[in-house]
Amino acid sequence: MRRTLAAGGVLALLAGCGAGTVEVPVPGPPAAIASVCRSLHDRLPAKVHGKARRATSPKSPLVTAWGSPAIVVRCGVPRPTALKPTSQLAVINGVNWLAVPPGRPVTFTAVGRRAYIEVTVPGAYEPPGDVLIELAGAIKAAVPANPDGSL
Repeated sequence: MRRTLAAGGVLALLAGCGAGTVEVPVPGPPAAIASVCRSLHDRLPAKVHGKARRATSPKSPLVTAWGSPAIVVRCGVPRPTALKPTSQLAVINGVNWLAVPPGRPVTFTAVGRRAYIEVTVPGAYEPPGDVLIELAGAIKAAVPANPDGSL
C-alpha cells in the first residue's frame, strides 16, 4: 500500500505543475542502491520526448524531471506492491517494465535490476513507451540487471 500511496502522491504533486521546479518525493534507498542511482542520474539524457530537464525539489540525484507536465524518474523506490510472479511486463529495449495501472499506464517501474526505477509519464505524452525507449540505454548502462534473473 505504501508504494501505491507514494505513486499517487507523485501524480498529485505533478498535476498542477507549470514550468518551474517540480516537487517530487525523494526515495530513501540503502547507500549501495543510492550510489547506483546517482550513476543513473548522470547518464540520463538532457532531453526526453523533446523536453528539457527541470529542477526538482527537494534537489536529489535520485530524482530527475523533464518537460511540463513533468516526466519524472525516481530511482531507488521500493519494490512495487503490484509486482507478482504472474505480472504482465513490457520489455522495451532490454528493460522489463511493470505498468500501473496496466490498462492505461501512467507509472512504469523498471524491474529485475539492482534498483527499482519508477517513471511517471503524464497522459500528454503519447505513446508513453517512447519515453521508456529514450531512457532504456541509460538504465541498462548504469543499473545492472539482477544476476539471478529475479524481479
